[in-house]
Amino acid sequence: MKWIRSLAIIGALALIAFVFREPLMHKTFDLLVSAEKPSKADIAIVLAGGGDGLRILTAGQLVRDGVVPVALISGPDGMYEAPECDLAIPFAVKHGYPESYFRHFPGHFMNTKEEADDIIAQLRKENIKRILVVTSGYHTRRSSKYYTHIPGIEGHMVQAPDRYAERDTWWRNREGRKTVFMEWSKTFATAFGF
Repeated sequence: MKWIRSLAIIGALALIAFVFREPLMHKTFDLLVSAEKPSKADIAIVLAGGGDGLRILTAGQLVRDGVVPVALISGPDGMYEAPECDLAIPFAVKHGYPESYFRHFPGHFMNTKEEADDIIAQLRKENIKRILVVTSGYHTRRSSKYYTHIPGIEGHMVQAPDRYAERDTWWRNREGRKTVFMEWSKTFATAFGF
């Protein structure tokens, strides 16, 4: 009889999860997001990754709108020995943004923390005081740990759209599910110092 009660509890929990699946999926995504509406800053920083070009296009629009004068495009070594920034900037130009909107920032960083260390060192050299950090929504909370608590530099996170991992649809496609799962894995790993 104990197993019947256990089975009933599991069934009830599964039914509740099914009925409330969309709010649960939204909350799962929302907990990864820490972004603000863009406001005037000295520079936009486009974090590497994403791969769909939407981060750099978001930054291009910030420059076009006069929110920032230029965007620094992070570019770790990538595919075919080309820094990501060397691929991203021509992509943005192809989509109508002048090359003058962007600055290349190639590097040999392997993760968000190493990328932040290199970028922040550059910002300090240039005496930059206020930054907008552009990345995919799901990446804003984890990366904010490195960019919004810098002594002498005011950092704000800006959410770029993502082709697969958006709040209302991420669980409906394989790439979105993989992206959110990986971001939660990285979030826990970061929290535990891995």
